[in-house]
Amino acid sequence: MKTLVTGGAGFIGSHLVDRLMLDGHEVIVLDNFSTGRPENLRHLENEKRLRLIEVDIQDKVAIQEFFKGVDWVFHLAALADIVPSIERPEEYFHANVDGTLAVLETVRQYGVKKFLYAASSSCYGIPDVYPTPETADIRPQYPYALTKNLAEQMIMHWGRLYKIPVVALRLFNVYGTRSRTSGTYGAVFGVFLAQKLAGKPFTIVGDGTQTRDFTYVTDVAKAFVCAAESEVRNEVFNVGSGGTYSVNRLVELLGGDVVYIPKRPGEPDCTFADTVKIQRVLGWQPEVSLAEGVAKVLENIEYWRQAPVWDANSIEAATKDWFKYLKE
Repeated sequence: MKTLVTGGAGFIGSHLVDRLMLDGHEVIVLDNFSTGRPENLRHLENEKRLRLIEVDIQDKVAIQEFFKGVDWVFHLAALADIVPSIERPEEYFHANVDGTLAVLETVRQYGVKKFLYAASSSCYGIPDVYPTPETADIRPQYPYALTKNLAEQMIMHWGRLYKIPVVALRLFNVYGTRSRTSGTYGAVFGVFLAQKLAGKPFTIVGDGTQTRDFTYVTDVAKAFVCAAESEVRNEVFNVGSGGTYSVNRLVELLGGDVVYIPKRPGEPDCTFADTVKIQRVLGWQPEVSLAEGVAKVLENIEYWRQAPVWDANSIEAATKDWFKYLKE
């Protein structure tokens, strides 16, 4: 297949590119490198089946030529993280909603055979049910979650109205090698790995008993490929690990001292995907356990050497708007 991956130089995107290349496909990557890194694809730089294009997906005119003759489009380009979305909601709307519209309309123009979207489990907010099924109420708590869900709704609408075969995958707490090293305070793995390299204690939110559905990135890449290869269309699937694990357990596996920082408003005590639907319909199952995934990350820990090192004081300063706007 001729495939295109937006955000393909990013964390999840680069692993998806690896999988598509391994499967023998031709791959075009569109990335503006706002968070993605060319280094994430450097090991493929001599591959003739790969093209890496620096372009912003919001520029509909500039991206058009790359969609000609494409069979599958994987849309992963987006701005992530909670705090900056609270501080700069308009920027997030443009990137995540307007950017998705530009890609969708280009997909419609060129008659792409399958459109796959990286949706976010943050759309569930603080759910009533665990494990959380796809039918759970949508309760975004902050602009990042809202913009990702608005884009998902738009994609499903375009799929029904314009008969575009679309599939959205709601991803739960993805971790693994090549996760983001720069930018604002964000995902727990990147924070912890930089702290470990610097010999600093891990900053645990609350008492660390909160659990997360940590899902290894290659399992996520496999889910995208399963969805693309299937005849399924106009469906939404959760993608999770099949379990939920405490932050204390994660720290146990990483090894190191800890300090505790205040629990944050608007964060669930648990994330846990109900994956019955994706297993039944697509036959997808996760393969990498948390212990195996953490071991893979630790083998490649030098990747996070240049990442910012957070401590209790810098986290408090970075998350002040989080507490300001999300408190009850």
